[in-house]
Amino acid sequence: MDSESRKGRPKCLRKVSEIPEVNYFKPRGIPLTELEQAELKVEELEALKLVYLEGMKRERAAESMGVSRRTMQRELNSGLKKIVDALLSGKAIEIKGGYFVSDGEVVFRCLDDKYQWKQDKSLKKPEACPECGSKKIKKER
Repeated sequence: MDSESRKGRPKCLRKVSEIPEVNYFKPRGIPLTELEQAELKVEELEALKLVYLEGMKRERAAESMGVSRRTMQRELNSGLKKIVDALLSGKAIEIKGGYFVSDGEVVFRCLDDKYQWKQDKSLKKPEACPECGSKKIKKER
């Protein structure tokens, strides 16, 4: 089976309240160039924050991020594993990347080629898909 026929449903963007200003943590006294790094995704940190810092139930946290309870649990497990590994192995933790949209952004999807993109809420709705030029676009959130 080739990769084209294995495609599942499109991955849903996770809603995060903010992108953290502090995005790096490392053990003291060891130059960064000498450390292995663990990459914590922004949405993993958001899931951890909602459940463990703010005390939300997993179901409510999943609703807040616009994902299923199962996806919420995967984000929590993945984030915790990375943090514990970094702490026990003396790795630096970098918070970056992922598949998310912040409160100041809106997501659009092309109905023809399924391309998805995000842009600042203050900008007007795009007239066409930036990938294929189709005028059939939909605001996702």
